[in-house]
Amino acid sequence: QVQFVESGGGLVQPGGSLRLSCAASGLIFSIYSMGWYRQAPGKQRELVAAITGGGNTNYYADSVKGRFTISRDNAKNTVNLQMNSLKPEDTAVYYCNTAKTVGANAAPVFSFWGQGTQVTVSS
Repeated sequence: QVQFVESGGGLVQPGGSLRLSCAASGLIFSIYSMGWYRQAPGKQRELVAAITGGGNTNYYADSVKGRFTISRDNAKNTVNLQMNSLKPEDTAVYYCNTAKTVGANAAPVFSFWGQGTQVTVSS
């Protein structure tokens, strides 16, 4: 079955960087747009970045534009999120999943989620 395994989170000071990785299995990875989503305590899960199957079109939420970079490796079935200039408001559990479109509020194709990876930005 389809599975997403996220890794790379941790505790970082404001202004620091982290690189998240997601390994996907059980699907024809290259035909799906992929997204990174996050959920902060008491808030709804939101899409922060997405990338088309071929990797030629990206989307970033305004809150992360210019600081985060999404990339994918279709040969390895992985999608990454490079996060720079991190802020306390970036603190959340980050998840990867497919994305129906590469744009704001895109929903995932699959309704189930991996365990996510915790990102905490604090001094």
